[in-house]
Amino acid sequence: VHLEESGGGLVQPGGSLRLSCVVSGFTTSRYEMSWYRQAPGKEREFVARISLNSYIRNYVNSVKGRFTIDRANAENTVYLQMNSLKPEDTAVYYCNKYPPSVDWGQGTQVTVSS
Repeated sequence: VHLEESGGGLVQPGGSLRLSCVVSGFTTSRYEMSWYRQAPGKEREFVARISLNSYIRNYVNSVKGRFTIDRANAENTVYLQMNSLKPEDTAVYYCNKYPPSVDWGQGTQVTVSS
């Protein structure tokens, strides 16, 4: 199993980023998928989850209305569109199945700072 996250970077408050997670080793269409993040000195936390058919999407309260999770099963890829970014969104972002398996990627660093 390999999960490769990308799309992170340095962005000013109020800016946007689109994260991608390309999966190999399993077929994403058979699993609910999710995004997590880990800020410095904090535990990894759940950010968003998407159901098999994309009809159900759940978010942690702090990102509701700003982040959107999506999936492209034909590409075995999961996305996280992040708008109106805040400094408190600074973290390493990871994708995984939902519930998460023991297999984690390297993550992608998102830094929100002026």
